[in-house]
Amino acid sequence: MTILDKIIAFKKTEIAKIKAEVHIKKLVESPNFGREVFSLKKSLLEVGSTGIIAEFKRQSPSKGIINDTATIADVTNGYLDANVAAQSILTDTSFFGGSMADLMEARVINQQKPILRKDFIVDGFQIVEAKAIGADVILLIAACLTSEELKNYGNLATDLGLEVLYEVHTQEDLDKINDLDNKIIGINNRNLNTFEVDLENSIKLSNQIPDSSLKISESGISDPKIIMGLKEYGFQGFLIGETFMKQENPGEACLEFISQIR
Repeated sequence: MTILDKIIAFKKTEIAKIKAEVHIKKLVESPNFGREVFSLKKSLLEVGSTGIIAEFKRQSPSKGIINDTATIADVTNGYLDANVAAQSILTDTSFFGGSMADLMEARVINQQKPILRKDFIVDGFQIVEAKAIGADVILLIAACLTSEELKNYGNLATDLGLEVLYEVHTQEDLDKINDLDNKIIGINNRNLNTFEVDLENSIKLSNQIPDSSLKISESGISDPKIIMGLKEYGFQGFLIGETFMKQENPGEACLEFISQIR
């Protein structure tokens, strides 16, 4: 059993418990549910966008503790000062040390940029939950879902006014997505089964994605020069977490990084 298999199995059990305790009506009635979302697509495409989706991540299964002292408030304010295009927040507790409370706290501070709920979505309930906690975008990982689930969950998110970042790592993942046109596609350079990172993966798959879609490169981006190279392959978004979070002040690290790609 791979780490990904373990995470998915655990997540399904976890969601079943939450669904038994929290009624969907309660989520729909939450204050955030009626707010107008910020568009990731718009933020990445606007003139002068940095293209950076900066992540808050305390730990990971492959790296262990990355940063357990930085606070959501400090990092969110730092990222906003650095003029990121969007913020990504891990809400998985057991494997990444995040929580829904992290995203809710960031939402109070961040009233101008899109927030991606980064989690392993295996149930439509989590999409309603994402809207209720103040997310603008959800992540659907093709490696964890069937073609039908990707379609149904994508439609549900759209119906709720949320945007969807479809994450792929292989051609097989890409083939699962119904109609690639006008979607936000993230190519993960990290193999979720082995956790090995290969930046060539973004380049390899980039020409399989239509120009009407927005391409995002995820994981392993540690040098501003890499951004310039990826832009030549049509990438307009770059999800970066560990590079910033392993520094004492992630916001400052992000600002310094962005100053080198302008």
